Amino acid sequence: MTSGPDRSLTAPVERVARVLAGYALTRNGDGEMCSAGEVVSVIWGEYSEGALAVLRTLREPSAAMLAVGDAEIWDRMISAAIEDETISD
Repeated sequence: MTSGPDRSLTAPVERVARVLAGYALTRNGDGEMCSAGEVVSVIWGEYSEGALAVLRTLREPSAAMLAVGDAEIWDRMISAAIEDETISD
């Protein structure tokens, strides 16, 4: 049996929102916390608009991206990520 491509069970919007929340809270970014996993799990939704803005920015591939991939597929994938309303609990 051949395994398929890796895929996430978490919606792209949630994944990006969690990264933004973690960045804002921890020493790896702008915050002071050593570890913010539990807090991020509670507040990531507050960063969903920022996450959507990031995804919208990615709609246009760079020249380097176009050199190795298909722009139409990329556009469909990013559009699907933006429209994905499957937010994990």
